[in-house]
Order: sequence, then structure tokens, then C-alpha cells
Amino acid sequence: MNQKPSNAFIGASWAALIIGFTSYNIGLYNAEMALNEKGYYFTVLLFGLFSAISVQKAVRDRLENIPVTNIYYGLSWACTIIAILLLTIGLWNATLTLSSKGFYGMSFFLSLFAAIAVQKNTRDSLNFEKQE
Repeated sequence: MNQKPSNAFIGASWAALIIGFTSYNIGLYNAEMALNEKGYYFTVLLFGLFSAISVQKAVRDRLENIPVTNIYYGLSWACTIIAILLLTIGLWNATLTLSSKGFYGMSFFLSLFAAIAVQKNTRDSLNFEKQE
């Protein structure tokens, strides 16, 4: 598809990423947990965002016949799944209320989805500009 994403979709994607990332981190800042636990959840978020963007890039490259090694493709998927598992295990064992666990889970997945959408929009916009 050689179409530029709409400004509304670009704006909504960036807003979702900023809202998810900021909400997650405000929740961490206000949480009554040890600093090392806050660091764990922050690192899982960053790891998840990076790995989700890597999956999007690898999948898109393959669709556009840009060479992607199987190891990079597999590692991207593995890291995304590992990030989700790390968050799930961390929240499962945390002494947080169920509403807090749900909040972290929802803001984590909102951030992951939004990061993929922002990456897709960026790539679509660049491809559209190259064709003009």
C-alpha cells in the first residue's frame, strides 16, 4: 500500500504512545515499591518497546523483500514474548492491588501497540515521500 497515513492516525498513534509511556512511569513513580522493583518494571517497558519495534521492522522488511536474517526475525519475536512474560511474571508475584496490576498491564500493552503504530506510520510516510 503506497498511501500516506492520515494526520489523525499519526496523531492518535503518538498520543497513545505518550499517554501509555507516561502513565506507566507516573504509576511507577507514585508506587510504594522498592527502587529495584521500579527499575525492573521500567526496564521491562523499555525492552518491550524496543523488541516490538524490531518485530514491526523485521515483518515490514520481509514484506518489502528487504533481506532480514532468520536469527534477527526470531530474536525480535522471542524478545517481545520474553518482555511480555517478564511483565506477567513480575505482576503475578507483586504485592500490588489487582487494579494496579491491571493498570500496569494495560499501559504496557498500550505503549507496545502505539510504538508499533508510530514505527509503521514513520515508515509509511518516508516511503510515500520517496515516491513523490
